[in-house]
Amino acid sequence: MTEQEILDRLATLPSGGITIKKFKAPSGKTYEYPYLQWTENGKQKSRRLSEDEVDRVAALLSERKELEALLRSKDYPATSNVIGKPEFLTNVIIGNPLHALVESVRGYRKREGYWDVRDYVHGPTTNKVFVLYGLRRTGKTTIIQQVIADMDEESFERTAFVQISTKDKFADLNKDLKFLQSRGFRNVLIDEVTLMEDFIEGAALLSDIYASSGMKIVLTGTDSLGFWIAKSNELFDRCVLLHTTFISYREFSYVLGIDGIDDYIRYGGTMSLSGEHYNPAFVNKGATDEYVDSAIAQNIQHSLKHYQYEGHFRHLYGLYEKGELTGAINRVIEDMNHRFALEVLQREFKSNDLRISANNLRKDRYNPSTVLDDIDVDAFTHRLKEMLSIKNKGEEIVLLDEGHVSEIEEYLKALDLIDYIDVLDIGFAGSSNKRIVFTQPGLRYAQAKSFVDSLADDPLFQSLPIEERTRINGRVLNEIKGRMAEDIILLETKLAYPDMKVFKLQFADGEFDMVVADPNALESEIYEIKYSKEAVREQARHMMDQDKCEATSYRFGRIRKKTVLYRGENIPVDESGIEYRNIEAYLKALE
Repeated sequence: MTEQEILDRLATLPSGGITIKKFKAPSGKTYEYPYLQWTENGKQKSRRLSEDEVDRVAALLSERKELEALLRSKDYPATSNVIGKPEFLTNVIIGNPLHALVESVRGYRKREGYWDVRDYVHGPTTNKVFVLYGLRRTGKTTIIQQVIADMDEESFERTAFVQISTKDKFADLNKDLKFLQSRGFRNVLIDEVTLMEDFIEGAALLSDIYASSGMKIVLTGTDSLGFWIAKSNELFDRCVLLHTTFISYREFSYVLGIDGIDDYIRYGGTMSLSGEHYNPAFVNKGATDEYVDSAIAQNIQHSLKHYQYEGHFRHLYGLYEKGELTGAINRVIEDMNHRFALEVLQREFKSNDLRISANNLRKDRYNPSTVLDDIDVDAFTHRLKEMLSIKNKGEEIVLLDEGHVSEIEEYLKALDLIDYIDVLDIGFAGSSNKRIVFTQPGLRYAQAKSFVDSLADDPLFQSLPIEERTRINGRVLNEIKGRMAEDIILLETKLAYPDMKVFKLQFADGEFDMVVADPNALESEIYEIKYSKEAVREQARHMMDQDKCEATSYRFGRIRKKTVLYRGENIPVDESGIEYRNIEAYLKALE
């Protein structure tokens, strides 16, 4: 090997060493994981290795040591003539540098979207580009790098990765694509393409010129709303869209190796692919605020600002002009989490969690408490309002009305951040309410936990014995987690069975937490959803109510299954026809 060949090979090899780290899970159990550790720019970095890649990485590290020793010995042929790389106008990465770039993701488990991207890249020629879009930290860049890492050598040599920055212009990208096309490059994967302000204006060229002539173009971008707008305009019928924002429990568990609905409630919604075991986005209120601002609020504003001469702002333009739009989006997001969107925006903010928790503590079977009834609600609400950056009516520069809320909600739905579950009343056929659920449970939990943090600052609450405070905090958080577990199950069931009707069903004196109705077979399934780990007969009392079951069968079809979903072990159907099923097992079985 010549000196240059040695240097080129070293550029593709990992550096550092393998070490074993111990991790203590919230349950108290300790796990050991292998990590690759190295120093970069004076800082120590690390990433977790899968079991499958430990031996391979160890071999690559060994090869690095051998080549470094050879380089020091200078026992190699004279340097050969090396052809310099072309001068690209954007950050185009090919050849050995690309090998080095994608090496770090080779051992990661794959999100389901990986297979769609791979099939497009290696599939037949089409005139469409592939658009992989979603909020930050949902694995877009990792997916396309994994596709590159798994290519055979022939495909890899005809592949380029383009990392777009805010300084890039579409005209420069177009020149680079022409050059790559002239050199026989077939696959171009462009990361963060929406950072270019003029992307949408030139987007049609990617399909009409390059994809139509046989080049496979894959685009990613955190500006999800921009892609959504482009799909209806410049990229209409010219793209394949795949959204990464929603991460199901099954996928979260598989990719990150984390089991347990409790962890999904606290951290679910984004991927942690930097060697951290848990998701860094929702570990505390500050991190959540940063995520909401940058990944959601700024996402929406960037799209509305740059597309169609700001025409998509519509009713929100006044808020944008006065710098109020970010705060308004944050207010609506928090308010949706409390299911009182319009009502709360039209009056002074009050915490729904406080009222619900006070009521539940009064009804606690073993340790009832009225402590929340005696708390200074005004002081409590003020602290909570400050933590959630919510402005009361009268404090805003621009008042929020139904039009503001409706448009913000529409854009949040376009981002796949929210979805809707029907809540039906057995006595009013044809009418229903909508229950707003979040697709990123970690975001919801971080905001809800801020309620508990604020509660701990109340003088009356602080006067209680620590045992009582701990018990109340635990009860409040369990109530929050229980409601969130219900939302997660309803949402994932709805998405898994698009041909079914999935809804909550209310009666005059109770409800079925979930009904799954099959309109073709004229059959239905009824569920109770409990956060408890214990199977208690009372949990199924509504499903044992003959009147409720007959009314349900009459309206939605014969009941073929009665199930209590909870956190304990699976229990087969008993004499009353009721099955107990573990929540995690249920969610993992959904396709």
